[in-house]
Amino acid sequence: MSIEFDNNLPIYLQIMQYIKRQIVTGTLKAGDKIPSVRELAAELQINPNTVQRTFQELEREEVVETKRGLGRYVTSEESKIMTIKKEMAGELLERFLTGMQELGIEEQDIVNIVADAVAEGKQSLNGDGRGGTVNE
Repeated sequence: MSIEFDNNLPIYLQIMQYIKRQIVTGTLKAGDKIPSVRELAAELQINPNTVQRTFQELEREEVVETKRGLGRYVTSEESKIMTIKKEMAGELLERFLTGMQELGIEEQDIVNIVADAVAEGKQSLNGDGRGGTVNE
């Protein structure tokens, strides 16, 4: 696990985001065991108390669950994982829209840009070899 920490955000929150991202991308699957506090603290070279706080928050949010004597595991509730994915998508979308509005781009132009990008992405996936910019 490799995280480049941002000094402007608490470390435990950054670790939480990293673990959630691993879950929604499928790197960590429902029911997978996650590293122990000691293992993760050693790997990230941070205080074990920080990792403990991270895990407590993840448990509070029901992202991970502790099985007494066995360790911590990613929740098996697919609906919880989908909720996390939707929340993360919403945050990305909010940042995107804010950035586009700061550039002075009108709502309909934003919709067109996104539609063009999605269509272009589908064409690339279909193997037509086209690349280029959104405004082609």
